[in-house]
Amino acid sequence: MTKSNLLVILSDEHQSRAMGCAGHPFVKTPNLDRLAARGMRFTNAYTPCPICVPARASFATGLYPHQTRMWDNAMPYEGSIRGWGHALQEKGVPVESIGKLHYRSEEDPAGFDVEHIPMMVADGVGMVWASIRKEDERILGPGRMLGDYIGPGNSKYTDYDEAVVARTKTWLDDRNGGEDPWCLYVGLVAPHFPLVVPQEFYDMYPADMMPEVKLHPNKGHPRHPWVEKQNAFMDSEAKFKSEDERISALRAYYGLCSWLDYNIGQILAALEECGQLDNTTIIYSSDHGDNVGARGLWGKSNMYEESAAVPMIMAGPNVATGTCDTPVSLLDLAATIATHFEADFTPTDGVTDLSSIAADSPKERVVFSEYHAAGAVSGAFMLRKGDWKLIHYVGFPDELFNLAEDPEELRNLATDPDSAAKLAELHAELSAICDPAATDAQAFADQASLVERVGGRDAALGLGAPGATPPPEMAK
Repeated sequence: MTKSNLLVILSDEHQSRAMGCAGHPFVKTPNLDRLAARGMRFTNAYTPCPICVPARASFATGLYPHQTRMWDNAMPYEGSIRGWGHALQEKGVPVESIGKLHYRSEEDPAGFDVEHIPMMVADGVGMVWASIRKEDERILGPGRMLGDYIGPGNSKYTDYDEAVVARTKTWLDDRNGGEDPWCLYVGLVAPHFPLVVPQEFYDMYPADMMPEVKLHPNKGHPRHPWVEKQNAFMDSEAKFKSEDERISALRAYYGLCSWLDYNIGQILAALEECGQLDNTTIIYSSDHGDNVGARGLWGKSNMYEESAAVPMIMAGPNVATGTCDTPVSLLDLAATIATHFEADFTPTDGVTDLSSIAADSPKERVVFSEYHAAGAVSGAFMLRKGDWKLIHYVGFPDELFNLAEDPEELRNLATDPDSAAKLAELHAELSAICDPAATDAQAFADQASLVERVGGRDAALGLGAPGATPPPEMAK
């Protein structure tokens, strides 16, 4: 078994492009940049689902949401499906977590020896009100998802991240001198809304630095009809009190990216101070991205690059340096954790460890994502293969992009005759993974069953946090 420790850091809602090492023109992430410089950055990494709870269940198990049947933020992981944590426990590897998990309950056997200050779904049930997705049955989301206040300051989330970092530093110091390799998972919440960040990080991004967002409907760019219906569920853009507040939201989001980077820097410094940096493999990623105003959208919940792509960096002993452009996903990260310790773990077909992918660099590798959660009037499916990306919506027109030629997804080629063969090829690849119509029907059926179990629609509408999940100290 390897003698290298493994530190996995997962943030929440970090857009893959919002890092200096990813070429962002102004976002400051010096610690992540240094980590990437001494390791491997995966430039085309994706979430299996662009919303927290199902993405994290898939990361835990190495299975897609249609395989876990944990479709939305009211269906949290509770350990019944064997995951990489269980595989490490069976191997005898010490495995603990600090921070956000977004599973069901601390009492569940989720694959950790100890869960330190875990953040779980609210009341163990999550956002049941958002499981009501049919357009004629749902209600618009309560309140403003991004939070009542946007701008400089402290929030329960920044306080929680501080507590997670402090606990991580103590944990690493306590492990100083140990010989057995360990696995530590650290879950930070930034840059997830509420869009509130300490003043010094807010001030790093003055208003005149904020760019024009792309494809805004106010500039004459119509949204895809599925996206229009999905966004109407919350419509954060329409709830800004002024243009100044919208600019503040941009400043706060990018400030939270630097706040996240600052916290990661503290963790890496603590790892070095206790003498374990050189014998620890470090992997950083996020559960999904954020639209940050593109197309007039905020939050996640769609298949565009801003939402579905995630950062992915791995560094440590025997990790090659450079970049890998092959598409990968959080499921591959799950496999990598188990492979690192030579633990017995069987993810879904096609999933493998990141080191093998980087070594082989298979350009035409397929990566898949799906969405059946808040606001979705039908299932959405993404398939990435090589330079091409298909977004398939049940009951709505497809979108097709050549990301090599059009990385900003400005030109939908789904109706282009010259791209018809590629569209058919990607549909065949999608059908090999799942039947979209049948999967869509199963998700709706499971969500209807959940609503019935909790007492019907009226009862369901009152269950779960109305916005950002409260951290532990707020849940009590």
